[in-house]
Amino acid sequence: MNKLAAITIAALVAAAPLPAAADDVQIGRLSCDVAAGVGLIFGSSKDVSCRFYRDGHPTERYNGEINKLGIDIGKTESTRIEWLVFAATTTRYDPGDLAGNYVGASGEATIGVGLGGNVLIGGSSRSFALQPFSVQAQTGLNLAVGLAGLTLY
Repeated sequence: MNKLAAITIAALVAAAPLPAAADDVQIGRLSCDVAAGVGLIFGSSKDVSCRFYRDGHPTERYNGEINKLGIDIGKTESTRIEWLVFAATTTRYDPGDLAGNYVGASGEATIGVGLGGNVLIGGSSRSFALQPFSVQAQTGLNLAVGLAGLTLY
């Protein structure tokens, strides 16, 4: 791993919120493909196409956009982000409930092939937490550290 990627991952871990509360349970996995794009120095906005997988339930599809505010310099080609989805045990989950706005920390570094991560909280009534399942993988030339916002509909 190059130094730039290591620094970015360290910054992300330092800025990440605490793990899901003890009364939160994992309800599934959200997998998103992010459109190629260019960082505009102080931020970026890219379309996403997502699938939510939950054991014993049909796959749900969401579209939306991921916006980053902070340092975002460069160009990315293809990106896949995977999150574990957590909800409070008292939360009743219905299909479509992941739609909404999420906010959190983001960091990535790419030189050819790169790594990154995004930790986000939001959705209906801000009742869901998206935590990295594995580090996101992407191709391109990019450095981004800052705040992220994800909108799903």
